[in-house]
Amino acid sequence: MDFYQQEHRTLVAVDSIIFGFNENDYELKLLLLKRNFEPAKGEWSLMGGFVTPEESLDEAAQRIVQKLTGLENVYMEQLYAFGDPRRDPGGRIISVAYFSLIKINEYDKELVKKNGASWIPLSELPELIFDHNDMVSTALRKLRIRARTQPIGFELLPKKFTIPQLQRLYEAIYQKPFDKRNFRRKVLTMGLLDKLEEKEKETSKKGAFYYQFNTAKYEELLRRGFNFEL
Repeated sequence: MDFYQQEHRTLVAVDSIIFGFNENDYELKLLLLKRNFEPAKGEWSLMGGFVTPEESLDEAAQRIVQKLTGLENVYMEQLYAFGDPRRDPGGRIISVAYFSLIKINEYDKELVKKNGASWIPLSELPELIFDHNDMVSTALRKLRIRARTQPIGFELLPKKFTIPQLQRLYEAIYQKPFDKRNFRRKVLTMGLLDKLEEKEKETSKKGAFYYQFNTAKYEELLRRGFNFEL
């Protein structure tokens, strides 16, 4: 029985701000697509969709990311609900935004291509439809807060990485340079990285040692009251 049949019906959508980073690049990127239906057909948009009656908000967000990238179990966080009555000319639609962090080298390139999506550097971010630019700005602010107090930045890197690659990532997130010596000292004194014997030699003859993030050590330190801060 429909107890609320006299009430006005509002559609609920989910929009995904999908951040990616290539460890050999210097910029954070955003996965965008050209909208293929009205309103705003042909314009740049975040990936999104309506929540079905059978799924939760989180399930809808996970479905959208998996449909676009082929990836499961990616870092995802609910961001904010955007509910301006005039935000979408297509109707009264409330959108719950999520941001996700993806290792660019792991996503399904053919699937992304099939969906007409592209990785766009934040420095080249185009004008997006509706309030999607506001969603991106809000997500970037939240990402910077999280990256300073939690090791979520490692969600954007491959399992093994160099200290210079890690520094480039944090510089891309905060869009400012870090002192090389201070950054290296700070990340190593935390005791969360395991040094490998292998070196990365594509960018220099001497090469830089690879490291891995030790999740078990981090969780153990958390139980002892450890505070991650970069």
